[in-house]
Amino acid sequence: MADTDAAALAAAAVPAAAAALDAAVPAAAAGPAPEAGTVPDAELREQARAALDRARDLLLAGQEPDGWWQGELETNVTMEAEDLLMREFLGVRTAEQTEPTARWIRSRQRSDGAWATFHGGPGDLSTTIEAYAALRLAGDPPEAEHLRRAREFVLAHGGIERSRVFTRLWLALFGEWPWQRLPAIPPEVVLLPPWFPLNVYDFACWARQTIVPLAIVRSLRPVRPLGFSLRELRTGERPAPPPSLRRRDGWMHRLDGALRGYERRPVGPLRRNALRRAAEWIVARQEADGSWGGIQPPWVYSLIALHLVGYPLSHPVLRAGLAGLERFTVREETPDGPVRRLEACQSPVWDTALAVTALADAGLPPGHPALTAAARWLLAEEIRVPGDWSVRRPGLVPSGWAFEFDNDGYPDTDDTAEVLLALRRSGPDPSVRPAIERGLRWLCGMQSADGGWGAFDADNTRRIARELPFCDFGEVIDPPSADVTAHVVEALCAEGLTGSAAVRRGVAWLLRSQEADGSWFGRWGANHVYGTGAVVPALIAAGVRPDDPAITRALCWLHRRQNADGGWGEDMRSYRDPSWRGRGTSTASQTAWALLALHAARSGDRASLWRGVRWLLESQRPDGGWDEPQYTGTGFPGDFYINYHLYRLVFPISALGRLLADPGEPS
Repeated sequence: MADTDAAALAAAAVPAAAAALDAAVPAAAAGPAPEAGTVPDAELREQARAALDRARDLLLAGQEPDGWWQGELETNVTMEAEDLLMREFLGVRTAEQTEPTARWIRSRQRSDGAWATFHGGPGDLSTTIEAYAALRLAGDPPEAEHLRRAREFVLAHGGIERSRVFTRLWLALFGEWPWQRLPAIPPEVVLLPPWFPLNVYDFACWARQTIVPLAIVRSLRPVRPLGFSLRELRTGERPAPPPSLRRRDGWMHRLDGALRGYERRPVGPLRRNALRRAAEWIVARQEADGSWGGIQPPWVYSLIALHLVGYPLSHPVLRAGLAGLERFTVREETPDGPVRRLEACQSPVWDTALAVTALADAGLPPGHPALTAAARWLLAEEIRVPGDWSVRRPGLVPSGWAFEFDNDGYPDTDDTAEVLLALRRSGPDPSVRPAIERGLRWLCGMQSADGGWGAFDADNTRRIARELPFCDFGEVIDPPSADVTAHVVEALCAEGLTGSAAVRRGVAWLLRSQEADGSWFGRWGANHVYGTGAVVPALIAAGVRPDDPAITRALCWLHRRQNADGGWGEDMRSYRDPSWRGRGTSTASQTAWALLALHAARSGDRASLWRGVRWLLESQRPDGGWDEPQYTGTGFPGDFYINYHLYRLVFPISALGRLLADPGEPS
């Protein structure tokens, strides 16, 4: 797992190798040194204006009648594989679901037989195992060529024995992995008070919502055979010896051993009470659309857990949960036949806020019907009830906005900041001002003790949670991050709070978190281009001078990372391999992030900036959009990635709009 601290340590460990890494980059990855001071000619500006108009019109055409926008949120085939496995376990899988889902999974297979977690990425062992199991479930014979290639990849990379805990847990549900060889997750964890170490509120909201149902499943250890075996995916490799007690993970391993011992003989009344309380905890957090947190992992595990403790499929909770998945299902026709895939989440609030800002940047005036309709919809999405965040902030008056249509328990600071930035530019609706003021108070109240902001909780920083043996996939805590902190600082400054204590502490946190190479780590977007593209505009808004050393270093980093074609890109492998930082195929969204930073800081290198603009113009489609198969959004750094289909449109609009509207740019 990668986080800001880990990235900083990695950067600090290799400063001497920076020049060698730069020298090792292919010539195509670094552009020629531009002439400082070069300015665009009138023709280029006209082309940019025409490109902006086309993109603006395309975005306007995508607005829904109720005022919102939503782009598809594309992930990887574990969503579809786990959907089929869940339906098989619950006994509700149908041919109408299975056949188009299997067709989609097959279409995503790489030439080496594996499945990746992002476009163009390397094969992933656990993803390939889950895809293989789903295709066997769909009736594909193991001797089929595509499964033979997948099997060879799995065995060459260690087999089921080397897969992540969550994959082996899915296999255990069907008797394909022994429950006793999985880490313990005792349901008694729900009985621990919030002050006790490693209680459920020490975990990030997405992790706690997953851990509680998994605790039920792990304690009951159900087995419902698939009707076939997956023995062909095993290598027979013996488990690795436990880590040394000289290391903290060694002690965590021994703790897990003790908990597994307790699992064999739990205290009856205590276990029954824990299972009951865990089920009640889950039911209390179901959203209006039937989901849990509006995201896939807690959703599928909650359905399984509640069914195991006695909830029939006809129960309103389970019925709503299964029905709600339909809204997250994407169906389309392809030359090979219909396909079915699932979104891990949906982002209408986020997309709508970004779309409003983009359209305002493109020149739509406050009060324009599109902005007014969007503002009306956003105002209705404000959350006025307390959620899990209030465990750490019990006196804070509820407000904020969530990512999804229905997620009243988990508003987040990132969405709230972007909504406030959008609302202030939407128009004269008298209900906007009170909502902004409530949002500002909530944001200030959610600041962590170190001055930064996490996404969903304040002070969710107990790092030992990452070392528990069942936490081998995805980030499990929600510490402050540079991108979220930057968005909040920018929103506070836009509302005149530049001199406030909250902003001063936030700026200090951002300056402390800058990487050795001048960039910032991107927790929720790929990666250092995203982090740097968010932080530089926020620091400028907070009054940091463009010639401040921190800004100068950031701009130098962006200039060094510009591709020869004029754009910017960063491959997801940068989360694990520092040599990929700021390196990758140029994309519309990442190029726009770099341009937003360069423009905000009034970079003296105008040639570099306008080369980026030219790349956007040359890569734009005739309809005004951009193709972007690359994934530029992040779910879990190093593990789970997202292609936000609207990013390729809203961010280029904002970048072009701000640049063309700047009176400081020559006309």
